[in-house]
Amino acid sequence: MPEEHGRSAVTAPHLKICGLARREDAVIAADAGASYLGAIFAAESPRAVTAAQAGRMLAGLAPRRVGVFVNSSTRDLVDTAATAGLHVLQLHGEESPAQLRELRGCGEWALWKAVRVREPADFAAAIDRFAPWVDGLLLDTWSPSARGGTGSVFPWEEVAVHRDRLPAAVALIAAGGLRADNLARAVALLRPATVDISSGVESAPGIKDPAAIRAVVRTLRSLSTDKRVHDGHH
Repeated sequence: MPEEHGRSAVTAPHLKICGLARREDAVIAADAGASYLGAIFAAESPRAVTAAQAGRMLAGLAPRRVGVFVNSSTRDLVDTAATAGLHVLQLHGEESPAQLRELRGCGEWALWKAVRVREPADFAAAIDRFAPWVDGLLLDTWSPSARGGTGSVFPWEEVAVHRDRLPAAVALIAAGGLRADNLARAVALLRPATVDISSGVESAPGIKDPAAIRAVVRTLRSLSTDKRVHDGHH
């Protein structure tokens, strides 16, 4: 690991800007330093786009493309990934380990399984159930009315107790109500590979606020001793 003045360098987590619905917002997020750009393909979301819209919105941009799905069939996942040019499939429904195993054989994308956290045991159970089949576990806040994008946080301190149970090969992605003003605490407690922000950088659902995106990037850079928001794979 690189050293700075005799100490291990600390690098900020990757940044994912999710819920993108406009080309101009995707360009701003990419230019600001996001490593991942997320498009939502769940029809019930106010930020939903079609595969063709996502492909046009994200075309030619350097960050990796993430598609967010809720209980889609394997065929729909594969077709959407091909049309939109996705690098990561992020699954927010009741997808089973069997479907994850099937998806493993269908393409070169990474698989992230979202866990909606009500209590710390939800994280522990998800590690046991999904870790063998995924590249990342995404922790989001449980809501009775939405699969994500609620702007609410989950109990970071309590969940962090289980952090070291996650295998090193599985990335932790932190979501749920993250903003520039609470990012530092979430990162310190959860040590995520990636932070996933949607409503925390919006002026309205699906309309991103450039100043809020830049504030998040500044915060992440302030957490890194080498002053970089790193990119590429986790």
